[in-house]
Amino acid sequence: MKLGLQKKTKIVATISDINCEVEFMQSLYEAGMNVVRINTAHQTVESSQKIVDNIRKISTKIGILVDTKGPEIRTTAMVDEFKNGLAIAQGQTVKIGGSMEKLSDSSILYVNYNNFVADVPVGASILINDGELKLLVTDKSKDYLTCLAQNDTTLKGKKTVNVPDISMKLPSLNKKDVEYISWAIENNIDFVAHSFVRNKEDVMAVMNIINERKSHLKLISKIENQEGVDNIDEILENSYGIMIARGDLGVEIQAERIPGIQKTLVDKAARFGKPAIVATQMLHTMIDNPRPTRAEVTDVANAIYQRADAIMLSGETAFGKYPLEAVSMMTKIAIETEKHLKARSNNHLVRELNDHVAISMAKAAVQVSQEIEDTKAFITDSYSGRFPRYLSGFRSNSPIFALCYLDYVIRELSLSYGVYCYPAQALKSNDEFSRYATRFLRDNSCITDNDRVIILAGNYTADGATTYMEIGAVSNLLSQVNQEVYHSL
Repeated sequence: MKLGLQKKTKIVATISDINCEVEFMQSLYEAGMNVVRINTAHQTVESSQKIVDNIRKISTKIGILVDTKGPEIRTTAMVDEFKNGLAIAQGQTVKIGGSMEKLSDSSILYVNYNNFVADVPVGASILINDGELKLLVTDKSKDYLTCLAQNDTTLKGKKTVNVPDISMKLPSLNKKDVEYISWAIENNIDFVAHSFVRNKEDVMAVMNIINERKSHLKLISKIENQEGVDNIDEILENSYGIMIARGDLGVEIQAERIPGIQKTLVDKAARFGKPAIVATQMLHTMIDNPRPTRAEVTDVANAIYQRADAIMLSGETAFGKYPLEAVSMMTKIAIETEKHLKARSNNHLVRELNDHVAISMAKAAVQVSQEIEDTKAFITDSYSGRFPRYLSGFRSNSPIFALCYLDYVIRELSLSYGVYCYPAQALKSNDEFSRYATRFLRDNSCITDNDRVIILAGNYTADGATTYMEIGAVSNLLSQVNQEVYHSL
């Protein structure tokens, strides 16, 4: 592993059961994929199991993220007569009702939320299929809304429905979400990304299931509407991280506001010491074309400049014609963009006040690496993944090599910027860890004899807090290796 060729920004790639063979996913992993996303909206538990089984044949380091539907509203399926699409003309009157059981037809469109009519007021705008159809609510009765179509389109069934600026009283979880979360826990999955998180209550609905099962499953809250943006502090306080899902966010909120909101949310996540994923249509044209547009390349680069931990591919890898090219392109953009980044200022991790010792250690290490310009890497050990995340948060230009004592922590850190993980075995002292880790990483081509590294480790007491720092050239550190200790592990 050559330090100069590594990307630090992590890549999440969506994989479908249609194309999830080991050879295919192996090629994506080698091209730079770090986390596999499974979109439950389009799959079953049985088809998802095939993806998981194949991922685990490739590497124990690949994180797996299960994306739930959450409190999402969609139109119901069309009757057979209109299964290929219902033509709607601008100026046409369209009725909308709420029923999970009824099929839509030319007389009325149904959505899968029974209280839809009660929740939506006259004057609201309804956007269907990511805004391809815009309806204006002109009247309402007990059973349906009367709307006026604002444009021409052909509408098929089971399409997304958004009502900007209107708060819906949808439950946080549906039956399929609960089934998938339980399956994720049983199968030792790493992350669950819950859709349309609006507030702390939505977060806790998922966390209650996770906590009851005493699972290490980590919750990523997807921010997709104004309510989620408004409540981002309480959402971050109770989540492992966030995903800025710009698809529905761009439908719910004016398009010109999205870049500013994205920047704000990425910065907020950093201040809470939580990973942030930027998602949706990052290289969208590569679904059908072998090259992205210049605007898409700039979009990916801007997410990296804003210090996102991870960037995500959706249709590009799930069903696109050029999945390997898309991952490779994203990797190339990341490597080039990261050349222009500088370490963050030292005051950004201000929220984790209860962990000030670890944050101070991370801050001090990054300061040292900036002052000693030839510092090539940080080396640390971790039981929980917490300290490597803090180091990651300061965005040093040096990679972070984390030797982790638990397999699932290695996968959890697959979402953290600049962190590269390896399994570790417990040693008896900081000195033993320092010497062993240095040689292990040298032997695995992560560092060379001439590199200067910063080693940070726990104190080998009950609390295990990171309080030890050592700086030195690899050759000098290796001269002190206890050969018997190294070869016995």
